[in-house]
Amino acid sequence: MKARFGILALITILAGAGIFPGFAARAQDAASGSLESQLEAQYALTKTTDDKSDIVTAGAVLVLQKDKLLMYSTTTQIPPQNTYKDGKLSEGAFGVHQKFQGFGSFIGHPTPNNVQMRTFVTGEKFWVTKIDVEPDGVVFTLFSDPYSDVRYYSTLKFIFPRGAMPPPDKVLSTVGEVLKVQPDDSANSGDSGNQQPAPAGGDANQQPAAAQAQAAPAAPAAPPPPAAPPATVEMGQTPDQVTAILGQPEKIINLGAKQIYVYKDLKVTFVKGKVTDAE
Repeated sequence: MKARFGILALITILAGAGIFPGFAARAQDAASGSLESQLEAQYALTKTTDDKSDIVTAGAVLVLQKDKLLMYSTTTQIPPQNTYKDGKLSEGAFGVHQKFQGFGSFIGHPTPNNVQMRTFVTGEKFWVTKIDVEPDGVVFTLFSDPYSDVRYYSTLKFIFPRGAMPPPDKVLSTVGEVLKVQPDDSANSGDSGNQQPAPAGGDANQQPAAAQAQAAPAAPAAPPPPAAPPATVEMGQTPDQVTAILGQPEKIINLGAKQIYVYKDLKVTFVKGKVTDAE
């Protein structure tokens, strides 16, 4: 009983001295930094020019998995904030502002009448330029390719359930419900900032050996050998000459001075050892 009282007293003294709150704050900062690092490792950041007109360094290409993500043109001073909570993507206060613009503008926010905006849907692609871990959620700053020479941007906040940071794997899983990273081998969106890297250790214009072999024209096939001339039996040839041309006959009819060599489709007549007829 005395030991328990001593521990409680020590806790009371430390809390009164402000040690426990400071420790909790440092632990929270460490957790936020770790989560931010994991998110940036999964969703590589893209660096844009200062005026947000182009891409300096391309990061991961993100593919939207939900409909209705609102973006404003990058010339707008403040981007719209979308939110994701309980499996639902919504446009947040800016979306409400757009729907009720007839009742006046919100203080400190742009008037939708003067803003170019675009709603992105499932399958469309863009980049992430910043990831912030806040006490109640994670905020992605998103940046699009040009559409009719206009680039768009917005923020998307993944709100923590009950306002408390869940484990990092849970946060990554929740973000993955809305944003998927496009594989590197098909990440070319046609934008000047999204260039395919050169093969490691080689020139960007150098093709792999297999590609070079495939690109080389095939050697022409050798022409077929000329056809053998047809067998020809001529008048005055001897039996030896005929058998050299036609082969041995199936049958020989010997009539003394006259002989007939019988082949499958031919009869050759010899008189006194010379060809006199072939039929």
